[in-house]
Amino acid sequence: MSQNSGLLPSQCLLRPASAQDMGSIRMLVWSAKLDPTQLRWQQFWVIECDGNLAACGQLRNFAGAQELGSLVVMKDWRDRGLGSYLAKHLIAQAIQPLYLECLGSRRAAFYTRFGFVQVSWQELSQSLKLKFGLSQLAKTLFRIPVTIMRYQTNFRDSSLGL
Repeated sequence: MSQNSGLLPSQCLLRPASAQDMGSIRMLVWSAKLDPTQLRWQQFWVIECDGNLAACGQLRNFAGAQELGSLVVMKDWRDRGLGSYLAKHLIAQAIQPLYLECLGSRRAAFYTRFGFVQVSWQELSQSLKLKFGLSQLAKTLFRIPVTIMRYQTNFRDSSLGL
């Protein structure tokens, strides 16, 4: 299946996560070397394929904003559009300004396709400055390529078909 089709493979199902998914979610997040804190199954959506968890992502809530986080696709299911499908779904679910942080230019380019643009740490609300503060420190001290991004709401209607 091509990434551009916008459809899930027929053997896959998008659904809200359940408490039973938490072990699989943790394993996916750890395997991708993502932030393992604040993993609450109630905030996650998952894609289940052939009865197994193939992808996950969450919307974290902060004062006046939300964060798209922990978006991971299992290695065997990559390049089939699952990550794009899940990103679009999470964007559509957001009800407040939406932000994310990602590591490396490849991941930033992925999110740019959906209307995310890079923002500086100084532009963030206080609640997000606290959340992203540690990664900002690592970026400054160790030159780790962390990018903070904000979703442009005017992008939604024109490009996502939402």
